[in-house]
Amino acid sequence: MQEDRRVETLGSREVYANAWMTVREDPIRRPDGSTGIYGVVDKPDYALVIPLDGERVHLVEQFRYPLGMRRWEFPQGTAPDLADVEPIVLAERELREETGLRAGSMVELGQLDVAPGMSSQRGRVFLATELTGGQPERELEEQDMNAAWFPRAEFEAMISRGEITDAQTIAAYTLLLLHEHNS
Repeated sequence: MQEDRRVETLGSREVYANAWMTVREDPIRRPDGSTGIYGVVDKPDYALVIPLDGERVHLVEQFRYPLGMRRWEFPQGTAPDLADVEPIVLAERELREETGLRAGSMVELGQLDVAPGMSSQRGRVFLATELTGGQPERELEEQDMNAAWFPRAEFEAMISRGEITDAQTIAAYTLLLLHEHNS
């Protein structure tokens, strides 16, 4: 068994901040004594919701500025202004905000780390069932968002064809499959 030797943080300096994230640089000392630096993107934890109605899933499509393209994905997001919100409350808010749906049942499926090599952000995945419709309550950044139901077979085909590439959506679907397999 290998010894658990950790990196020592020697300091931290915020280099950028906005309403959604901060970026910091941390000088570090490695277990062998050499020094280096980590750049870390700090974002609040997010909730991702899988709206499931029988054999259909509900997806949202939006423009993802860093990629310069529109992407289909499960509803997901963080609380505004870096607020710390209970995961289930955040999940209910994101579902209502992006799709207008309300869930009679919300079950936590697991946790995901977005990009642990560069970001502290983690997310909770929820399965939403017993759904009722309503009007979306979208934020300004989401005004061009589309939402639609897809049969699960079509959703899986979209992943296979590279039309759905959001890592959190694909990982969350794996958690759903494991949940169904173990139920």
